[in-house]
Amino acid sequence: MAPLTACSAATTDSSAAAADGAEGPTVRVAVGIDPSFAPFFLADAQGLWAKHGVNVQLVQFGRGGEGVDALAGNQVQLAGNSDTTTIGMLQQNADLRSLLVYEQSGKYLKVVLGPKVTSPAKIRKMAVVPGLSQLAATRFLESKDIDPKSVEFVTADPPEIPALLQKGDVDAYVLWDPWPGKGVELGGRILETTGDYGLSYSHWLIADDTWLSGHKDLAAKVALALQDAARLTEQDPGDAAAATQKATKIPTAQTLQAIKEIDFGVRDITSADLKTYSATAKFYVDTGKVKSLPNVSRAAVPGWFTQNTKGS
Repeated sequence: MAPLTACSAATTDSSAAAADGAEGPTVRVAVGIDPSFAPFFLADAQGLWAKHGVNVQLVQFGRGGEGVDALAGNQVQLAGNSDTTTIGMLQQNADLRSLLVYEQSGKYLKVVLGPKVTSPAKIRKMAVVPGLSQLAATRFLESKDIDPKSVEFVTADPPEIPALLQKGDVDAYVLWDPWPGKGVELGGRILETTGDYGLSYSHWLIADDTWLSGHKDLAAKVALALQDAARLTEQDPGDAAAATQKATKIPTAQTLQAIKEIDFGVRDITSADLKTYSATAKFYVDTGKVKSLPNVSRAAVPGWFTQNTKGS
């Protein structure tokens, strides 16, 4: 497991210049510890933040939801996280704003069955992480004509899940790298990807609206650097894998494989995206995770990237 860097105190902008030499306040950005965050690590390694005139400090969390909590608590100013997990947190964090999409995939999350589980029909318990993992598990069961209510969902952190599978405490899970590979190492097998049953995800760059209202210029600079980094991740996966390995200790081979499975690229949120996000919001209501429909039309901001980076 890669080491985690946690926020020790609520922190807003710092007036001190970062070591990379860019002028102005430091923007703390919450990221996860898996290869899907490779563009952030590449931007760090290649000085792309400073190139666009912004100081960025990456803060690593074991789960994307933890980063969003840190954002809501003013410990960080921006965060990268999946659309699905963030939508599930909108009720308690009404000021979250999604500014753009920087990656999407239907291949990155994989279904892993336990050593003794011969078919999906044998699944009695599934390990899940709240958010994207749980939605993916639910949709997987439905795709096999299995009532999700007939399966017990066991909530756990990603690093714990492969061991639960090995011990037989759970029969299956749906997760992102490196955890499917860890499950295979412990005797499990990968059955399919989420795309095989019609599910894909996006990652958002997220801000708190209170901070964003006074710092659109800083957020735009981060977005432009992330755009460069996403493009370079696709163009030179080796550099992205090396930067990710240095930041997280994840083997370069895992990141190289992930880059093949993920479409990296910064783009605006669209009206078509909003329809997908609304369906995700309905999932949370239907499963009783939230009492009322999350307001995705307020949280996801179509066209923000283009509108705020024109002429940059």
